[in-house]
Amino acid sequence: MNSNVEKEVDANSFLVSKTNTKGIITYCNEPFIKIVGAKGSDLVGKPHNIVRHPDMPRVVFKLLWEYIKQKQEIFAYVKNRSFDGSFYWVFANITASLDESGNIIGYYSVRRKPNPKALEVIKPLYAQLLDAEKKGGMDASLKLLETTLKNKNLSYDEFVNNLQRS
Repeated sequence: MNSNVEKEVDANSFLVSKTNTKGIITYCNEPFIKIVGAKGSDLVGKPHNIVRHPDMPRVVFKLLWEYIKQKQEIFAYVKNRSFDGSFYWVFANITASLDESGNIIGYYSVRRKPNPKALEVIKPLYAQLLDAEKKGGMDASLKLLETTLKNKNLSYDEFVNNLQRS
């Protein structure tokens, strides 16, 4: 296991995946398969959290699901784990896929290389959120995130998008 080895997402690549409404992968593109170090058959039919890294605070996924279940797109910085134990950071855009009647039929995620300057802010913030979660659960982590955003006088969306553009 290469748990301390970081892979970088190619600046020209987009890592794409689609899931059903339960988060089971129904499609993934070649750049995603490659960085995970898998075959498509290793991913399709599996829960998307198969690539979840334990350093990720659960509160980020709570927020993500709240947005997409309301048919709102969300951007998030995510640390994922490859099958060999290495990891990679992405700036993810996740949206709901809708049928003709506006019903959610799945989710679509396009991830790209994050701004390295953004990660200088995100890494310590995520470490604090994870620590808060370990000590006080999801509520403590959410309160810390809300306080952080309030102190910056930014919404979550403004915060992550400003970091990516910085």
